[in-house]
Amino acid sequence: MIVYTLKSCDTCKKALKWLDAEGIAYENRDVRADGISPDTIRTIVSSLGWEKALNRRSTTWRNLPQSQKDALDAEKAIALIEDNATIMKRPVFVTEHEIMGGFDDSVRDWLKS
Repeated sequence: MIVYTLKSCDTCKKALKWLDAEGIAYENRDVRADGISPDTIRTIVSSLGWEKALNRRSTTWRNLPQSQKDALDAEKAIALIEDNATIMKRPVFVTEHEIMGGFDDSVRDWLKS
């Protein structure tokens, strides 16, 4: 499993700590330090939906000009994430068969299964 995170994200830190405690193997990829490929971004947005893939509570989002926030759709969200990887909601867990975003009880249950 690959986990896309951001080093400074508290939720990501909590998720990685939890994975370690549960003994779940993963490869951590920091979206800022390691980057994320356009194909992976497309796959994540296609799987989660652009609304869930885009972190509209982030500082990056708040600092965008209104013109970039207006009339969003999947293609525009993909372009935003390609230009600003930190705007992607994190963490994102990618396995061979499934993708999950965020870190709540449903994600924890999915990771344990």
